[in-house]
Amino acid sequence: MERSPLGAAVTLDDLAGPDLHATLAKLRASEPVSWIPALNGWLVTDRELAVQVMRDPDTFTVDDPRFSTAQVVGPSMLSLDGAEHARHRVPFGKAFGLARTREHFAEFVETRTASLIDEIEPTNAAELRRAVAGPLAVAVVAEALGLDDADPTTILGWYDSIVRSVSDVSAGHAVSAAGAEAFANLDVSVRGSIGGDSLLATAADSGGLNETEVVSNAAVIMFGGIETTEGMIANAVWHLLTNPEQLAQITADPGLIPNAVEESLRLEPAAAVVDRYTTRAVEFGGARLGERELVTVSLAGANRDPAAFPDPDAFDLGRTNTRQQLAFAQGPHICVGMHVARSEAQVAVRQLLERLPNLRLAEPTAPVGLVFRKPPALHVRWG
Repeated sequence: MERSPLGAAVTLDDLAGPDLHATLAKLRASEPVSWIPALNGWLVTDRELAVQVMRDPDTFTVDDPRFSTAQVVGPSMLSLDGAEHARHRVPFGKAFGLARTREHFAEFVETRTASLIDEIEPTNAAELRRAVAGPLAVAVVAEALGLDDADPTTILGWYDSIVRSVSDVSAGHAVSAAGAEAFANLDVSVRGSIGGDSLLATAADSGGLNETEVVSNAAVIMFGGIETTEGMIANAVWHLLTNPEQLAQITADPGLIPNAVEESLRLEPAAAVVDRYTTRAVEFGGARLGERELVTVSLAGANRDPAAFPDPDAFDLGRTNTRQQLAFAQGPHICVGMHVARSEAQVAVRQLLERLPNLRLAEPTAPVGLVFRKPPALHVRWG
């Protein structure tokens, strides 16, 4: 007998394409914990069960030799649990707290966003992922890591090579030479910034990490700070431009922009899934999970659970519980940079709508992706 009849039919294309949410809805209704042969693991789509997984590192851990990021950049807050996780995370948690973030980043984000829009404003057309969302995310990461002297193109090159190497490891290959070289270059640059006044230096000074551990965590921050923040901005703009009634509400009342960003995160989290591994055999969500099996939490599925969010597929600026979305995860591994990311998205959306009148999509598009979801391109016009 198949472990999960519906899950057996699910393909990677189903989980990466624009129709992902229809697939997740079927699984959530009948197999909220479903064995997916295409993933060689379990997929959790129910919100309550998703939260249980993320809040229980004793049963569902990230600390597993298969965790691909650790193979490329070394142990970090992303790949450790328990006391070691706390030792790696606490210094960065302090550095990226809400008050420190506002103090360090508010003016920088406003100024950098304005300068990016200055470059495109006269053209009346642009691809916003590459023109605004991506460059803003890179600039903020460079500021956080004290890499102000590094060319943004160079940082993106390191990032791309490291991400490709992580993907190769996930597919069963060795760490690539390009990935190792990129991480070595990042290592040199980060070590040079530890003595400065960046948030990274603050983290290094505030407790118990050696330079190698600081560099590993810097690489993790680079992943989250570039990939997911770019997607978060692109998805928020896409949701507004494809929902004209809500866009009109935002135009009339820019104070709704934080609601729009949260609702976009709920509908299309930039990181669609997070992975855990069982530490023991466990009965969970009507399924029997074996020891050391992969458990993938679908943040995208949990965020559209109708038990938590009535009319879950609607983009609703008046939704009262939209901040209960799980795009930043939950539990000990909740996103350390979520305050910075929210600030970037809110500022970018506000300035784009203020400065580019009659902003509209120039080409149809939609978010796609298995792990990270965003539009492949976001071509827009204005004026």
